[in-house]
Amino acid sequence: MHDVYMRMALQQAQQAMTEDEVPVGAIIVHQQAVIAAAYNQREMLRDPTAHAEMIAITQAAESLGSWRLEDCTLYVTLEPCPMCAGAIVQARIPCVVYGATDPKAGAVQSLYHLLDDFRLNHRAEVVSGVLAEPCGGILTEFFAEKRRQGKK
Repeated sequence: MHDVYMRMALQQAQQAMTEDEVPVGAIIVHQQAVIAAAYNQREMLRDPTAHAEMIAITQAAESLGSWRLEDCTLYVTLEPCPMCAGAIVQARIPCVVYGATDPKAGAVQSLYHLLDDFRLNHRAEVVSGVLAEPCGGILTEFFAEKRRQGKK
């Protein structure tokens, strides 16, 4: 089922790309139902915290009527950053599935290991590399186009 939900997250990333946002998408699943679907909206909202994961967490909390997302799984196309990993810990999300690694800002396995840090009050199971190629490919395509536009 990871592939199915990650494809949904990729659809969100595609939507971000059509709106000239960094193409990252996120889905939150509760009891096999999608309760949140979001993509990066930092440019549109002029909000540095408007990452796909943050928006999805807010949607899921509203859907469940609780900030505790204890029976949920977060699917995200890019390894979460420190801010998003912190929000995952705060929301008590027990499982995070991501596609592409983020060697510049990844806070799950690349640069930091926030979701399995024993010093924190919550840890999450992590599944990495699900559909990593298309998840990373959309980012590569987006930034290559940005570089081409910059050379005009």
